[in-house]
Amino acid sequence: MSVKLDENLIDMGTFGQILELDDDPEERDFESFSGGIVASFFTQAESTFTDMEEGLKTRNLDSLYRLGHFLKGSSATLGLVKIKDACEKIQNLGAGKDESGIKELNDPDYALNTIRSTLEKMKQDYAEVAGILKKFYKET
Repeated sequence: MSVKLDENLIDMGTFGQILELDDDPEERDFESFSGGIVASFFTQAESTFTDMEEGLKTRNLDSLYRLGHFLKGSSATLGLVKIKDACEKIQNLGAGKDESGIKELNDPDYALNTIRSTLEKMKQDYAEVAGILKKFYKET
């Protein structure tokens, strides 16, 4: 049985380009090229979540902006759509803008509360996509 990659979570066009870099699709695991990138992302995401929690505790919007920007790039590279979108929202709020990044926002409490709820939802989405990708690399 093959693992179905949920296209609501993973942009298969983007992720497929990463998979094409593997030498042997039949030997795809966390030691393969794409598997190594995914494993590195897992480590990076979990560390960034911890740093974001600290940024929330210290009310450091600049740090949250930078962390959102950082993880947005990594998640976009793999095509992890919901994580990328959540990171962009955190980045925008950390920069003093609304969720869309269009309108200036002068309400740090609103920004911090929205980042907190966005981070919690992102962690749930991360757990879901990580579970899917772990199964994918174990079974292919």
